[in-house]
Amino acid sequence: MRQTAHVSADAWTSVVTVVTLVSALSLAAWLWLLLARGFFWRTDVRLPAREEPDDWPSVCVVVPARDEAAVLPASLPSLLAQDYPGRAEVFLIDDGSTDGTGGLACELARRHEGLPLTVASPGEPPAGWTGKLWAVRHGIGLARAREPEYLLLTDADIAHAPDSLRALVSAAGTGGFDVVSQMARLRVESVWERLVVPAFVYFFAQLYPFRWIGGGRAGSGRGRATRTAAAAGGCVLLRADAAERARIPDAIRHAVIDDVALARAVKGTGGRVWLGLADRVDSVRPYPRLHDLWRMVSRSAYAQLRHNPLVLAGTVLGLALVYLVPPAAVLVGVATGQGTTAALGAAAWLVMAGTYLPMLRYYRQPLWLAPLLPFTAFLYLLMTVDSAVQHYRGRGAAWKGRTYARPDAVPEEGRAG
Repeated sequence: MRQTAHVSADAWTSVVTVVTLVSALSLAAWLWLLLARGFFWRTDVRLPAREEPDDWPSVCVVVPARDEAAVLPASLPSLLAQDYPGRAEVFLIDDGSTDGTGGLACELARRHEGLPLTVASPGEPPAGWTGKLWAVRHGIGLARAREPEYLLLTDADIAHAPDSLRALVSAAGTGGFDVVSQMARLRVESVWERLVVPAFVYFFAQLYPFRWIGGGRAGSGRGRATRTAAAAGGCVLLRADAAERARIPDAIRHAVIDDVALARAVKGTGGRVWLGLADRVDSVRPYPRLHDLWRMVSRSAYAQLRHNPLVLAGTVLGLALVYLVPPAAVLVGVATGQGTTAALGAAAWLVMAGTYLPMLRYYRQPLWLAPLLPFTAFLYLLMTVDSAVQHYRGRGAAWKGRTYARPDAVPEEGRAG
């Protein structure tokens, strides 16, 4: 009995030692994220300094829409009401909606007037195209007949302040950017939205630090800052000649995460890309239930990992090390009286929560949500694993009812997610 107790004590000591070492590694990871990951946690990357041009360039706005009747009344009038001194026109591409999206758009245009609106349908997407990008391609094709200098690609759920287009064009011209993209402020009203949505943007910024994205032209020798490219699909101002050089959207026709693919394509042809947080560009789409948010994340999470099981395994381990180990170390340290273990876990947890505070402030959320980030990260871990499971079951990613099992799959009708 004494020998068994001795062995059990030794085993428990070994477990505590391992937890202590792992918690030290987690703290080191957080210190690196805090200082060496482009200050991803800061929320001060907004539209850069800009001057209004003497001669305003022409712009065509392309809005892919599929079954968006529920959100159009809150979004489309904001586009039509843009206070833009130059020539601008809106093209809404109704991709086979069954809820009267196209008719409602025409009615809203008659009721609110403003910028000219054209509603068109692209027909069924051919093999190798995601439905959203096929709609975008059709819209860009119509826009090219107007020979615009810029294209604004924006989603049907995005509401713009009256000076949004003016500010985007001014920023692009002043900074010499080929892409200027703003990450729209997502809706945060329900309990689950408050818990999950700010973290969604936080994790995105961790993957693609905004300061690195605007780091310069490809090939300029500025290292990682130059290689990093991303955009936010809800609001992308794209220079028309840059789109032609990068063959947008044909070159990315199979992309599920089309905004990141677009930015990479433009930067890969020598273009300059800028991405930051929006002040007056908002998504009006509600995600009231966890199920809704789960679908939003899981439909593309595995595509982000390039459908690679090894990358998935590394991601799961990484999320566990960075987000789950700190609270676990605190619990183990307190339970066993190991002050070092608890202190290391608490320090990592404190750094984690501290980096999350700016995003909570940006979303005007209570700061006490910051210590709950490990729980939210665990949800994202499960969503990522579920995304992989759905992929191997043949369900894959989806856009408004069009499902894509593989990047080169033929789109077919089905239920989203």
